[in-house]
Amino acid sequence: MKANLHSHSPYCDGKAPMEEMVKGALRKGLKILGISSHAPVPFKNSFSIPGNEQLRQYRKEVRYLQDKYKDQIAIYLSLEIDYIQGMTKDFESFKKEFGLDYTIGSIHLVKGQSNDHLWFIDGPDASNYDRGLRDAFGSDIYTAVSCYYHQINEMITTQKPDMIGHIDKIKMHNHNRYFSEDESWYRQLVDETLDYVKANDCILEVNTRGVYKGRSDSLFPGHMILQKALEQNIPISLNSDAHKPDEMDGYYTEAMRFLKSIGFREMYYYSQGDWKAFALD
Repeated sequence: MKANLHSHSPYCDGKAPMEEMVKGALRKGLKILGISSHAPVPFKNSFSIPGNEQLRQYRKEVRYLQDKYKDQIAIYLSLEIDYIQGMTKDFESFKKEFGLDYTIGSIHLVKGQSNDHLWFIDGPDASNYDRGLRDAFGSDIYTAVSCYYHQINEMITTQKPDMIGHIDKIKMHNHNRYFSEDESWYRQLVDETLDYVKANDCILEVNTRGVYKGRSDSLFPGHMILQKALEQNIPISLNSDAHKPDEMDGYYTEAMRFLKSIGFREMYYYSQGDWKAFALD
C-alpha cells in the first residue's frame, strides 16, 4: 500500500493544478490520495484558501476528480486546519458544511501570551521565525515552545482532529540555535502532548516534507518522538505534504526503512469511510 493523505492545491499554496497532482500520484503508484488544502484563517495571507466561495469550488473539483479517477485511485476530501485560540473556526463546522472525509489539525502560527502578534514557524525563510519569536515572545524560547505545544494540546481536546500534522515542526528553523530536543523541559512538553494524542485517539502524521525540501535533518516527528509514540501504540500515517506532483512520495523509501528499523509494522490511512491499518512494507 502506497498512500498520501496530505497534499495541497492551487486553492491554497499548492503549485500545480489539482488534476496534475492526481496524475502525479498515479505515476508514483499511490492507491489513496487525500487532498488537504489549507483551510481559511481570519486574516490576509498567501497560504490558505481565501474563503467559503473558494472552498465550495475546491470541494466541487475534488468530487469531480473522485468520480473521474474512481477506477484508478481513491481520492478523499480534507482540509489542513489551523487552530489559533479565539481566532479560527471550529473544525467540526468545516467538516459538516463541506462534507470532509477527515481533518488534519496543524499549528503554523503560535499565539503570543500578552499581545496580538502571531509567531509564524513555517515557510522557507528562517528570518520570519526569528522575528516572530522576538515580536510575540520577546525571544523567550521556553515560553514560546511551551505555548506551541499547549496550543496543540488545546486543539486536540477542543477540535478533535483525525490526524495531527507535523507535530514537532517547531524545530524546523531552530537548528539547535534556541533549544535542544534533548533538554528535559522539551521532552516533558512532548510527553504531555503525546498523552493528549493517545487519549483522544488521534493519528500521528509522519511528515517527510522537511527532509526532501532540505529544511530539516529529520522527519516530523523525529526519532525521539517516534520512539515514544511506538511505546504508547500511537498509530502513525506516512505523508509527504506534497505541493507539487513530483513530491507525492518524497523520501518515502527512506522513511519506511527507518520506521521499520525502530519497530513500526503498520501505518493508518483513511479508506472507504474509516481509518484502516496497512502493513508497512
